[in-house]
Amino acid sequence: MSLLKLGLRLVLLLLLNSIPSESAVSSIDLGSEWIKVAVVNLKPGQTPISIAINEMSKRKTPALVAFQSGTRLLGEEALGIAARYPDKVYSHLRDMLGKSFEKVKGFLEAMYLPYDVVKDSRGAVAFRVEDEDEGGNVGLYSVEELLGMILGFAGDLAEFHSKVVVKDAVVGVPAYFGQAERRGLVQAAQLAGINVLALINEHSGAALQYGIDKDFSNGSRYVVFYDMGASSTYAALVYFSAYNAKEFGKTVSVNQFQVKDVRWDPELGGQTMESRLVEYFADEFNKQVGNGFDVRKFPKAMAKLKKQVKRTKEILSANTAAPISVESLYDDRDFRSTITREKFEELCADLWDRSIVPLKEVLKHSGLNLDELYAVELIGGATRVPKLQAKLQEFLGKNELDKHLDADEAVVLGSSLHAANLSDGIKLNRKLGMVDGSSYGLVVELDGPDLLKDESTRQLLVPRMRKLPSKMFRSIIHTKDFEVSLSYEPDLLPPGVTSPVFSQYSVSGLADASEKYSSRNLSSPIKANLHFSLSRNGILSLDRADAVIEISEWVEVPKKNLTVENTTTTSPNITLETDTKNTTEESDEKSNSDGVTDNTSINITEEPSTTEPITEKKLKKRTFRVPLKIVEKTVGPGMPLSEEYLAQAKRKLEELNKKDAERRRTAELKNNLEGYIYSTKEKLETTEEFEKISTDDERKSFIEKLDEVQEWLYTDGEDATAKEFQERLDSLKAFGDPIFFRYKELSARPTAIELARKYIGELQQIVQGWETKKPWLPKDRVDEVVSDADKLKSWLDEKEAEQKKASGFSTPVLTSEEIYSKVLNLQDKVASVNRIPKPKPKIEKPKNKTETSGDNTNSADSTSGETPEKEKQTTDSDGSAEEKINPEGSADEKANPEPEVHDEL
Repeated sequence: MSLLKLGLRLVLLLLLNSIPSESAVSSIDLGSEWIKVAVVNLKPGQTPISIAINEMSKRKTPALVAFQSGTRLLGEEALGIAARYPDKVYSHLRDMLGKSFEKVKGFLEAMYLPYDVVKDSRGAVAFRVEDEDEGGNVGLYSVEELLGMILGFAGDLAEFHSKVVVKDAVVGVPAYFGQAERRGLVQAAQLAGINVLALINEHSGAALQYGIDKDFSNGSRYVVFYDMGASSTYAALVYFSAYNAKEFGKTVSVNQFQVKDVRWDPELGGQTMESRLVEYFADEFNKQVGNGFDVRKFPKAMAKLKKQVKRTKEILSANTAAPISVESLYDDRDFRSTITREKFEELCADLWDRSIVPLKEVLKHSGLNLDELYAVELIGGATRVPKLQAKLQEFLGKNELDKHLDADEAVVLGSSLHAANLSDGIKLNRKLGMVDGSSYGLVVELDGPDLLKDESTRQLLVPRMRKLPSKMFRSIIHTKDFEVSLSYEPDLLPPGVTSPVFSQYSVSGLADASEKYSSRNLSSPIKANLHFSLSRNGILSLDRADAVIEISEWVEVPKKNLTVENTTTTSPNITLETDTKNTTEESDEKSNSDGVTDNTSINITEEPSTTEPITEKKLKKRTFRVPLKIVEKTVGPGMPLSEEYLAQAKRKLEELNKKDAERRRTAELKNNLEGYIYSTKEKLETTEEFEKISTDDERKSFIEKLDEVQEWLYTDGEDATAKEFQERLDSLKAFGDPIFFRYKELSARPTAIELARKYIGELQQIVQGWETKKPWLPKDRVDEVVSDADKLKSWLDEKEAEQKKASGFSTPVLTSEEIYSKVLNLQDKVASVNRIPKPKPKIEKPKNKTETSGDNTNSADSTSGETPEKEKQTTDSDGSAEEKINPEGSADEKANPEPEVHDEL
């Protein structure tokens, strides 16, 4: 019985582990060159937060998308063709979001990226992609569409890792991202089918990872996070502290942090250093070729050189010298050279002082000294460069730098904590409050007919580092339609932005509302209320606008708090108690959907009449709120994609996703077919047992079929469809499965027979045990078990004899599956009999109250489930006991109306 219970527990455990968690969320660290994905999943047996690995079992994936021979490639697949087809592998897409065509064009030339680009209707860049499988048709893709493909791939990694659908994500972005970049990234995620819970600044993700397992109740601290990645550098000042809160009636300490400031250099990173090496080696190769040759004019050669330079730079971080070797760099000419770390540092001499500037600016604007900093934590891959670390040590006056976080994964892991906190379906026990702010100061400006420019028409709406999210309200006295523009404070603009204005709106309906209500008794000038919001994504928008009209009118209302016993004797000079509280009534203009608020201001009493209700006149102030129409008129590269464009782009991406899925399925079936051919031929040619279960002609014929399909696989089958691969595999298996079945039964059948006979022998001991330990078991049920065991033994003897006479080349007479099935059926029957419970003991009813009282002890014993001594002797002598049970229980409760007393255990 204990083995049976153990088996049930194991089955239950397996079932629980196979049930996926109801929800999972992810975080995506979208870098200039790489993406990292973390998943928060409460599935049993898994780490709650983990990094999703890609198909190459790597923890970070190239942020690349490519189009080659009508096929879209993502991540590692795109990286594999980057050196051969540099014009078809799109990289650094994050850095092109929201930028003008001219800005992107200059960036591509500096990076030696030979993309075919055109200016779209917004003035942004669009990529011309030729579909070689569709007759040379050319398609245009925006940066948002290509980024959407990369984000979609990141979502696929999260789902493959967690084995559940993952649609909610937090995406990490650089602090210097402006409004256009943030809106573009949200639209890219929308195309990918990802619901962005929030765009989190990279420094906040790192701060979450840093503070989640620390205790700040004993003291607050300032920490600077210094991050140098592939394309940018920033320094963020974060203040960690703790506060007391009530939780389940107890006072607990809750950690929190606030981002005080962040400063950056958006054009300084690891690729800046690599560019210096690329230029150095390009000059060296040009000298080797001579005759005024310039390798920079050849994109493929530059792509090969850049790929090797990246490796050389990584080697220099751990060694004082590093080689570089590029096979067939140009015109079958190889390039080989070496460089010392000293020379590398000399090439980047101006970058080392520049790298300290963000850190200096943070300290300058915060007013802090170096000794007030608890730590300067390093993150980002480029912080591994020894010269950079030495420069930081020199500036900070430290011998050791703070490296408590994973330089590559701190941001994505911390962002996943934020994702869990924002998710409805997942909650983690660890808490850490986060306060981050806007990286830019944002201004609102109004313009329109008869609108005088003054302090009220141009105001600072969002001060720099204003908390995210926030809501703002502004009001303007005006009677005509007007324009609203949102802009950056001019002293700090996002990279590549030339105009501070990032959003424009037209607000209409105010003139109509003014005309409608101008003839009424206005108690104050007509005004417009504007409602703004700064979202968790750091995006500022004008959400709502209302016209507000306040009108004063005399209205007749019933008097309040007046008691009249006889109206004919009421004095005309009676004083009434006045209701001075504000009241709200329905307006006669409610049919116009206008919001109306009434306020009482003046009371006049009238002499009551014997025929009319007692009334009074009050001067009511009614406030009408009329919704105004808002139309966004943003123009330029930062203009968001239209709804029509988004819908069309989503259809394009869905078609590409279907093609990718079919391509993956085709590749998988091709691999399955190829693997089946190779493994089968090897078994047939090297395993002697196949001679026992198949004839020479059968094996020869099978090998011929395998050779035939193999030849087809490498000729006509190169471009075959998934259906064709499946059909070829099915045809081979139809021939081979009977052979492999007989081969399997060679070892499986004897094992099954041995197990069955062993169980039959054990069953005899089980039945004997029943006779002594469980004599109450029905004899007919026990006999049935014995009979079935005898039948199984006879069947085994008969079938085993037939199998020995049969040829090994024919279908087996007896299979292991049949044997196991019969044994399992017998085991189920044995278990069913074994579970039959022992009958309850016989209980006699007392004849009268005296006997009941005199035999109280026995009664108590019987109700507690114990057998009286006399009945025990009877049971022991004949092995059975007569059962007499009250329908409502095991004892006659009516014969014992008073409660029984038991000793405490």
